Amino acid sequence: MSQTSSLTFAEQVVLITGAARGLGAELARAFHREGARVIVNYYQSQAAAEALADSLGSRAIALGADVRDPQAVKQLVAQAEQHFGHPITTVVNNALPEFRFDGDARPKADELPWARMEQQMGGLKSALNTAQATLQGMSQLGFGRIISIGTNLVQNPVVPYHDYTAAKAALLSLTRTLAQELGAKGITANMVSGGLLRTTDASAATPDAVFELIAANTPLQRVTTPAELADAVLFFASPWARAVTGQNLIVDGGLVKQ
Repeated sequence: MSQTSSLTFAEQVVLITGAARGLGAELARAFHREGARVIVNYYQSQAAAEALADSLGSRAIALGADVRDPQAVKQLVAQAEQHFGHPITTVVNNALPEFRFDGDARPKADELPWARMEQQMGGLKSALNTAQATLQGMSQLGFGRIISIGTNLVQNPVVPYHDYTAAKAALLSLTRTLAQELGAKGITANMVSGGLLRTTDASAATPDAVFELIAANTPLQRVTTPAELADAVLFFASPWARAVTGQNLIVDGGLVKQ
């Protein structure tokens, strides 16, 4: 099939991993608001995911899968494509291995177990799985959008969460190599990197004083919300980003400038 430079949101089928709560739920709402068909992926939060999909209506479906498992991802993709009668066009790699932004409780460099590094690399594995499972459909369409959620800690590791930040840096590298290889197929790959969001499950352990410090040092004088980050993700799936690939957009109110 010939390459398609862009599809409107109404023509897209969007898979959002880890979409039951927090940022993932805001991503689902944002894409649905713009007219897309949305797959609300969940791992353990079935009730929340189904409630969200029900609230969005017929253009949304909740599908469970541990996206670290390649076979589970393939099954999810097959279910979604059968349900909507259309290949998945857009993937948002949002699912995060269990993590809490608690600077006081983080393991220091001299005590960090390798097991924690491996656990966070599950996010990298998930992104590879979703890319591989959707590549055939995107290639047939001549259109695809792969968008991964990163962190501004890669550019400014003000709190040295070694495991989390290293895994996100690896995800950025995968994003750029995918962009290089898949561009000729009409598939773009980009990343949106937030700062500490107020509030998600992962940031719930962060003391108010830290949020206040971030706001005071941010040009916009406030902490970015999940809804604001979700809106920025829309850009990379939109027709306006048809010539943009391999990029990392930092969305943190201007705290980190790149």
